[in-house]
Amino acid sequence: MKVELPLLVLSLLVIFSYAFDVLARRTKVPSVLLLLATGIGLRYLAQYFDLSISFLDNVLPLLGTVGLILIVLEGALELKLEKGKKELIGQTLRAAFFILLLTTAGITWLIHLTSEASLRLCFINAIPFAIISSAIAIPSASVLAPDRKEYVVYESSFSDIFGIILFNFAVGNESYGWLAFGKLGLETVAIIILSFLFCLALLYLMKSITHHLKFFLIISALVLVYAFGKVYHLSSLVIILAFGLLLNNVAAIPFQWFSHRFLYPNFKQDLEQMHILSGESAFLIRTFFFLLFGVSIDFITVFDSQALLQSGLILLTIYGIRWGYQRLFQKKASLTELLLSPRGLISILLYLSIPDSLRIGSIDKNVLLLVVLATALLMTVGLLRYRSSAEPR
Repeated sequence: MKVELPLLVLSLLVIFSYAFDVLARRTKVPSVLLLLATGIGLRYLAQYFDLSISFLDNVLPLLGTVGLILIVLEGALELKLEKGKKELIGQTLRAAFFILLLTTAGITWLIHLTSEASLRLCFINAIPFAIISSAIAIPSASVLAPDRKEYVVYESSFSDIFGIILFNFAVGNESYGWLAFGKLGLETVAIIILSFLFCLALLYLMKSITHHLKFFLIISALVLVYAFGKVYHLSSLVIILAFGLLLNNVAAIPFQWFSHRFLYPNFKQDLEQMHILSGESAFLIRTFFFLLFGVSIDFITVFDSQALLQSGLILLTIYGIRWGYQRLFQKKASLTELLLSPRGLISILLYLSIPDSLRIGSIDKNVLLLVVLATALLMTVGLLRYRSSAEPR
């Protein structure tokens, strides 16, 4: 195969993705839907030309992990930690934590009733469906008022982090007794300490590097730290979030010794470049992840009665629990915020990470795709409703 054809295809896909992103901002139709549809079309094109797509099972987890790191970093670089936002952070922490636990419990019970698998297997398979995708929620929240946008960024980022902690806990323990929870507590303390140390080390690295090419080195170091954390089953996504928050809030740290050791004259300029680079890189990785996930889907087999039933019940559980929580604790939350809880990259990534021995046959990739598509479509309805109500009459 000549090199010109792959270059042509890759370039066109990136251009299409950019066009989808622009279209999404105007129409509020998430670009992920267009990317998935394009990927599904590419699958049948590959079948027509008899091209193998067996490599996808290895490529998708890699792309998804890097994309998740970049998306959380990009979101954290937009957040300002101010005294007036303590209440907001507390609200989003509680919402992300309790909605995740309640939704996981509800879907676990649902899968147990319909599959008769063990509660542990049901619990593991339920977690990916309970996590809000920051990869979709954060870009989509740009149309909201600034304070509500921040709420979505915090809640979806915390949902990702808590979801990964819960998933590692569920997969890494055969039983959930006091020993397992004690181990979880130690791991949480360890990740907090490591977050503090690595953030300072990376900040010092930014100051020390005088070479004009340094930002991909910093991002590579973040990926390395994340990978080491994964080896030891630590939720190292916390380090990524903490580093982004530290970079964007160093001015709020009152200690003179900190400013002397870690800040430097070009820091603001470097921060802007880091933000741009992380955003551009996240866009590129997200593009190819959802395209390739679409390629991996056999669309003809998606709409079978079993998958439709399972996905429909899961959707009722997701939105029923979210609605109940908002009615009790967030009475000012709008319908748009109820529907702005898509499933996407993190759900797909964790689903692909479930060992074959722990998967439940009835909860297959078709169910996952239907839930991802349905939550994205419902989110679109919420965003369109918000836009029409926000327009002057």
